[in-house]
Amino acid sequence: MTQKVLISGASVAGPALAYWLRRRGFEVTVVERAPAPRPGGQAIDVRGVALDVLDRMGLLERARELRTTMRGMEMLDGKGNEIMRSTEMALSSGRFDSDDIELLREDLTAMIYERTKDDEDPLAGSSIGTVEYLFGDTITAITDGVGGVTVTFENAPPRTFDVIVGADGLHSGVRALAFGPESQFVRHLGTYLAVFSAENFIGLDNWQVWVNEGNVGYAVYPVRDNKELRVTLGIKADSLPHDRRDNDAHRRMLAEDLEGLAWETPRLVEAMWAAEDFYFDAMAQIHMDTWSAGRVTLVGDAGYCASPLSGQGTSLALVGAYVLAEELERAGGRHAEGFAAYEARMRPFAQLNQALATENPGQPASEESLERAKRALSLDSREN
Repeated sequence: MTQKVLISGASVAGPALAYWLRRRGFEVTVVERAPAPRPGGQAIDVRGVALDVLDRMGLLERARELRTTMRGMEMLDGKGNEIMRSTEMALSSGRFDSDDIELLREDLTAMIYERTKDDEDPLAGSSIGTVEYLFGDTITAITDGVGGVTVTFENAPPRTFDVIVGADGLHSGVRALAFGPESQFVRHLGTYLAVFSAENFIGLDNWQVWVNEGNVGYAVYPVRDNKELRVTLGIKADSLPHDRRDNDAHRRMLAEDLEGLAWETPRLVEAMWAAEDFYFDAMAQIHMDTWSAGRVTLVGDAGYCASPLSGQGTSLALVGAYVLAEELERAGGRHAEGFAAYEARMRPFAQLNQALATENPGQPASEESLERAKRALSLDSREN
């Protein structure tokens, strides 16, 4: 009998898992709070073994076509003086001669989402059905039973599934329902980031600019053939008592902290207030003793968030989705066995990549550490 899987979250991990489960004969439903695939977001990196996952999805060539095309970067101090310049690498993506890919999050999610909607999968060579999406909805209760797990939704009627997967990010609702409050698992990294987009009013031409002074700074770079900017603002601070959904409060705090910085800071602050896709959150990691409880498991940031400071969150999501789907298929319906095998393969990989964010606080991890971490798992063997 075909197993029914419900995935919560439609960013990267959720649709990637949906694709691989569907390829393996599972009946898959994805529930997402947003009304449609989420636009916006910063440039993200796909590295190492995660490139192999994209290749096996038939998406690697397209991802390379959509990669960012930076010529270089410069670092300025708070007065606008240049303190570093490079035409060989960028802090956001690493060395330009690397095989790794940097592309916009929305481009990657759109590619994966469209692949899950293809009834005729060119790689499978046959019709394997599409993934069901429930947009504009969320899980409110999970009742685990002997024959399945019953889910209550905010809008849709209750349904029963064989397995539930939380792929819903750092602030996972599935994790909260199945494992308990977020505070048990979150480790704050002493930094907050905001991301938004704007028109390229600065006129940057495939060039990144970083401005840093004390505990505050930002990076700005062009995308979409230099038509748009992506801006990332950061502040170093201990855990702040804030409502993560109160974006006006976040904007006020950032405007105050950035006051006095030179270069294009005033215009960027003005653009921040106008941005419709403004996003703000703590840089934090999730550490758990186990990623599974009953018929519920977690993938990506929900179970082992490494934070954007690691540069490996997207790669962890892609690899985790592949491994989980493979192990559930191997288990032949024995979900506990599949969950255990998935965790045994993924946990060492996740831990190595989480360590990249804390190896050198305030600076990127060493190239040696990144090279070791990004390839520390094989898709073709359980011996990693």
